[in-house]
Amino acid sequence: MSAVGAGGRLDPAALQVLISRLTGIAAEMGAVLARAAFSPNIKERHDASAALFTADGSLLVQAEHIPVHLGAMPASVAAVIERFGATAAPGDQFVVNDPFAGGTHLNDVTLVAPCFVGDELVGWAANRAHHADLGGGAPGSMPAAATEVFQEGLRIPPVPWSAQVRDLILANSRTPDERRGDLDAQFGANAVGVARLAELVTGGVDVATLDEVIAYGERRMRAAVAAVPDGTATFTDTMDSVGAGDDQRDPAVIRCRVTVSGDTVRFDFTGSDPQRPGNVNAVEAVTVSAVAFAVRHVLGPDVPANAGSLAPVEVVAPPGTIVAARPPVAVGAGNVEVSQRVADVCLGALAGLVPGRVGAASQGTMNNVLVGGDGWVYYETVGGGQGGRPGGPG
Repeated sequence: MSAVGAGGRLDPAALQVLISRLTGIAAEMGAVLARAAFSPNIKERHDASAALFTADGSLLVQAEHIPVHLGAMPASVAAVIERFGATAAPGDQFVVNDPFAGGTHLNDVTLVAPCFVGDELVGWAANRAHHADLGGGAPGSMPAAATEVFQEGLRIPPVPWSAQVRDLILANSRTPDERRGDLDAQFGANAVGVARLAELVTGGVDVATLDEVIAYGERRMRAAVAAVPDGTATFTDTMDSVGAGDDQRDPAVIRCRVTVSGDTVRFDFTGSDPQRPGNVNAVEAVTVSAVAFAVRHVLGPDVPANAGSLAPVEVVAPPGTIVAARPPVAVGAGNVEVSQRVADVCLGALAGLVPGRVGAASQGTMNNVLVGGDGWVYYETVGGGQGGRPGGPG
């Protein structure tokens, strides 16, 4: 792809073609994953996501999958690169589900694979999928009585994928056959992503032009933020204290102060409650995901979702709070409950800055249902939808 305009940039048409081709690769990864998966949770509910990253770990493109997966995935990829980036080789894959290493909750397992063309590392393919059971104190690996992450299931730091690691995971699940099939599907999805990205580069796309995709996302989002008048707005909401050890009369407070200054926007969660005794706690990566969702939803719905589109966005989440929990606290409900309320708080604050562009609040919960017995687990969410918009229904 050689259509270069002024300043050495790709011309607009060539850039859009490149973005579409890259996004198509991520979408194909997701389709392969769903088609090959064993569990209904991934095959039918499509509780999985896929994305491509540059060689340095910057988000390049993502498919239209799960926002809470995709917003947090860059932190897991960064954790893998920090440990293994210098020694990664063609054919390698790495696995991680640690919520405190860019994960969300233990159920969400991420596989990351490097893409080489010859000896050159040109990027990474990654996907994240929700596994219905990874051990812990109750079927589904999100026990409501948990007070520590150790009670929620198997915690996997970034490690190289191998048959031995797979066997370790299977030995800690109530549904090992499903887990084997889903993990194999994730492995295969990354293999497709790596192959397609390598084909793109060997077919004539200069690796340096991938950075232009990210630069374009940044230019578009900075322009969108700059169009908002400078100002500050604050929004506060509460959520029921449903975790073990929580005082039911003491709802958890989530507070967000949004400040727009020029072409940057800051989300400051100072004043949010300390992390709770139970599992209603979100790790920072989950909070970043919710912020990314709100920003893209309100300020840049047509801006490509990549590292550049979040460059103008700053997130301040004080460690040890309900929006940036620290180990060893339980976090199972942070991904599925706190994330929803954080998104609503962000949208509420943005409504004070761009009135008329923000819809009503959502249901604020994923309504998770977990049932299981001897050798089986079923996971479902009863969706409630998004609130109505100024110009149409939700």
